[in-house]
Amino acid sequence: MENKQATLSIILVVILGCIIMALVEILIVPNYFTKSLIKICIFLLLPLIVCIKQRAISFKALFKGSKKSIFFALIFGIVVYVFILGAYFILGPFFDFSMVTTNLENNLGVTKENFLFVALYITSVNSLLEEFFFRGFSFLSLKQVSSRKAAYIFSALAFAIYHVAIMNNWFTPPLFILLIVSLFIAGLLFNYLNERFNNIYVSWIVHMSANLAINTVGFILFGIIKIS
Repeated sequence: MENKQATLSIILVVILGCIIMALVEILIVPNYFTKSLIKICIFLLLPLIVCIKQRAISFKALFKGSKKSIFFALIFGIVVYVFILGAYFILGPFFDFSMVTTNLENNLGVTKENFLFVALYITSVNSLLEEFFFRGFSFLSLKQVSSRKAAYIFSALAFAIYHVAIMNNWFTPPLFILLIVSLFIAGLLFNYLNERFNNIYVSWIVHMSANLAINTVGFILFGIIKIS
C-alpha cells in the first residue's frame, strides 16, 4: 500500500509540475529570470514535500558518485557535445532556425547582450534542476516503488512533453517533432546512465554537455560567434 501511494504521489507531482510550468510559459509569459525562480520552487519543493510525506522515497543515493563514473561522464559528455554541434552543421541548412532568437527575445527577454549569463545558468543550474526532477525524482525514485519499465517510459515522456510548451512556435513543425522525439530518446539515455551508476551526477554532466552544445548554437544564431 505504501509503495502504491508513493508511486501515485510521484506521478501526480511530476504531472502537476509540468502543468504549472506549461501554464507559466503559455499564460503568464514571464521573463527568463522570473520563470527560473518559479521553476526552482516547483522542481525542488514539490519533490521534497513528497519525500517528507513518503518514507519509501529517499534522495540520499542520488548524490553519491565515484571518480570512475565522473570520468566516464566527462568523456561521454565530450562525445555528446561534438555530436550535437556536428548535427547542427550538417542538418542546419535544411531547417529554419530564424524563429528561435525572435521567440527568446520577445517571450523571455533573452537578448544578445544577456545570452551569456542565461547560457551559463542553463548549462549548470537548470540542467541539475531538471536532472533532479526528471531523473532523480521521476525515474530513480519512481523505480524504487514501481516497475522499471513504467519508470523509464514515464520519466522520458514527461521530460519530452515538458519541453513542448517551452519550445512552442520556436521551430517549423518537422523540426519541432524531430526535437521532441530526440528529447524522449535523450530521456531514456539519461535514465540508463542513472540506473547504471545509481546517481544523477553522470546524467547531469552529460546534460550539461548537451546544453553547452545547444548554447553554442545559440551563440551562433545570435551572431555572438561568427561562422564564416
